[in-house]
Amino acid sequence: MILVANAGSSSLKLSVVADDDTSTRVDSLDDVPPGVRAVAHRIVHGGERFREPVLIDDDVRRELLALGDLAPLHNRTEVQVIDEARRALPDVPHVAVFDTAFHATIPEEASAYAVPRRWREEWGIRRYGFHGLSVQWAAETVPVARLVVCHLGAGCSVTAVADGRSVDTTMGFSPLDGVPMATRSGAIDPAITPYLVRTGRLDVAAAERALEQESGLLGLSGVSARVEELERDVTPAAQLALGVFARRVAAAVAAMTTALGGLDAVVFTGGVGERSARVRADVCGRLGFLGIALDHRCNAAPGATCEVGASAVRVVLVPSREDVVAARAARAGLAAT
Repeated sequence: MILVANAGSSSLKLSVVADDDTSTRVDSLDDVPPGVRAVAHRIVHGGERFREPVLIDDDVRRELLALGDLAPLHNRTEVQVIDEARRALPDVPHVAVFDTAFHATIPEEASAYAVPRRWREEWGIRRYGFHGLSVQWAAETVPVARLVVCHLGAGCSVTAVADGRSVDTTMGFSPLDGVPMATRSGAIDPAITPYLVRTGRLDVAAAERALEQESGLLGLSGVSARVEELERDVTPAAQLALGVFARRVAAAVAAMTTALGGLDAVVFTGGVGERSARVRADVCGRLGFLGIALDHRCNAAPGATCEVGASAVRVVLVPSREDVVAARAARAGLAAT
């Protein structure tokens, strides 16, 4: 059995994954059952170095902590979880598995920013991509040639997958890029932040805090970062937030088809992607020109992994199983050492 520690931007999930990929939720590190052979830690940002699972030692821990500047809502929290887990389970190996690893196959024309060469070659400024464990599970579950995966939750990304390999994605250098999220802005004009700092309206720390924790659905609506709450709210601000969100996600799906040269299926996954019939309907309703149509009765009351489309382009709801992908990666990493 592998214990998987999945620390996201808004939650910590612990689960024990057996060799047959069945998993059991665990409430805390104090409740881990006997027989765990290793701990797999989902790490959001692996930077340029970490593209494969790696055994965690003190040197690796320091590097993961340093990467916190690139993913401030994630990596530092994940290192705290590593520290707690190593204290609770000191006699088993701890393995870091990386969300960025799945996106290592993105071609340079998709990963390169149009910035000075020194930024790219010396400072590592490039598009890394995230939600890799979730996207990998979706790609394995819906094995088509041209797939777009919409991982929609507290963090959101849209990824193009060609024959099981990531070829483009909306998140970039950090998990702040791309479509709007619960409290994160997504992509904005890069001139906005230096303008606010230069004119004295915000300092750098306040600007970073606003973009990470006060923007997205929360910033648009002014009342909530949670889709289910906004769907019950009939005020114009709440409806604006949902409309902006659906518009940007749909635009991202359309953009990803460029990298794929067409489209065979769209997957919705993540907390919002799995649970919000309205979001799925609003996004797909804007994509009819791509041949996408929903079965609205099925979409309103879906099963677990199920088809909710009514078109040649499949629309599939896939519950994310990041824990299974992380456990498999940890086993592979241990076998390679």
